[in-house]
Amino acid sequence: MLSNDILRSVRYILKANNTDLARILVLGNVDATPEQIAIWLRKEEEEGFQRCPDIVLSSFLNGLIYEKRGKDEAAPALTAERRINNNIVLKKLRIAFSLKTDDILAILTGQLFRVSMPEITAMMRAPDHKNFRECGDQFMRYFLRGLAAREHAAK
Repeated sequence: MLSNDILRSVRYILKANNTDLARILVLGNVDATPEQIAIWLRKEEEEGFQRCPDIVLSSFLNGLIYEKRGKDEAAPALTAERRINNNIVLKKLRIAFSLKTDDILAILTGQLFRVSMPEITAMMRAPDHKNFRECGDQFMRYFLRGLAAREHAAK
């Protein structure tokens, strides 16, 4: 998935505005104006579309972890990945929203997406592990939609 789509989905999940996203980006050590964020939130077919860099999305997700769970001064700072994929996004969202594998399974089952527990754990593994599984775009779309439904129902 495009970084822009993920950023737009997470913004919807959080019910946040561009100023809130800028504040979260600062927690991830990236300075961005609400105007720049508005450009990243545009859809591909819209005029003035600009792709959100992977490192910005990674920093945003790190900032989201700090926002939701607090920053642990004893732990080493989270590093922003230069190249990001769906597996990394899934792991960071799992940490930020304090989700367990059972929660992810429940979210996807609620969206009528069939997946097994071993498939989910395979997506959480290191890329060089023999049982690693790539997280596809369809999985990510259903997960983001289900997470939005879960978060909006909780509030």
